[in-house]
Amino acid sequence: MILKKIILSGLSLSMIGAVSAAQGEAWSVDAANSTLAFEVQQGSSALSGTFTTWDASIDFDIAAPESAVIVATINPASASTGNPQFDTTLPAADWFDAAGFPVAEFKSEGATLVEGNSYRADGTLTIKGASHPVTLDFTLDIDGDTARAAGTAKLNRLDYGLGAGVGTDTVGDIVTVTLDLTATR
Repeated sequence: MILKKIILSGLSLSMIGAVSAAQGEAWSVDAANSTLAFEVQQGSSALSGTFTTWDASIDFDIAAPESAVIVATINPASASTGNPQFDTTLPAADWFDAAGFPVAEFKSEGATLVEGNSYRADGTLTIKGASHPVTLDFTLDIDGDTARAAGTAKLNRLDYGLGAGVGTDTVGDIVTVTLDLTATR
């Protein structure tokens, strides 16, 4: 009888674990239908570009956004503006130093519902070994097993040593990062 209770208790715990795992909201990014972009003032006009190589791991339950875990890894050497001069300059040591720091990372543990479908994720962005807090404001729309998130984050490029020798009259300090992400579960 004791062995039967132990077996039933073990099965119950296993089932609870399976249900908990099944309730997790792990999302897979559809890279072909997603964009990670940036924009910075360059002289009298805006310079914009995209990162062509990046990935994200997203665990987000709309019923419990505070338990979200969002991790994005970016290959800074993949920064592309469409201008060959900028595209060869950005991976260099003065900017991303992609040879020395081949990965940049954004990580957030938890998100907050702002209102409606608007959320905020406070996280840490690491570029060139420098880590600073960054806030990602985003909207999230879920239709069945497909989610679409659109968001922005602002950062000061000088906090990360990006183009430290370039004056703000040439390149602005504030960089706006935007994402347009499609994911499935």
